[in-house]
Amino acid sequence: MDIHGFMAAYKRVWEGQDKHGFAALFTPAGRYWNTPFQVQKGAGELAAYWARIELQRDISLAYEVLAEMEGGGIAHWRVTYQVASEDIFRIWAASAGTGLPGRAPGDPLPRLTLDGVLTARFAPEGLCEEARIWWHSVAQAP
Repeated sequence: MDIHGFMAAYKRVWEGQDKHGFAALFTPAGRYWNTPFQVQKGAGELAAYWARIELQRDISLAYEVLAEMEGGGIAHWRVTYQVASEDIFRIWAASAGTGLPGRAPGDPLPRLTLDGVLTARFAPEGLCEEARIWWHSVAQAP
């Protein structure tokens, strides 16, 4: 796999909410850094982390490969989705560092936009050894 194939699969598993498909993109010891300070390692941790996408709806991901090199690459990605639970909204607010936007009880949950960059290194057999993402997010008004 190269960065083009990885990003096409990343789009497919995110939009398809496929936690096991996500884990299958990586080597058995593969690592996914979803922030500079938090890493998931191995199929179990990768699938468990990716399970949070089950709390998203109407997911749309677009990407552009910025650089391709032997054994790796860099891509810019942008995803939008409808938040489908208070839990994922709280997770987003905590990870974004922005706190919860003002909402009255019963207000609809927002649609989120995440914009980021991904770097990936691939093993000789093509699976991802390590992916790191840096991103920022914003809540769209309901």
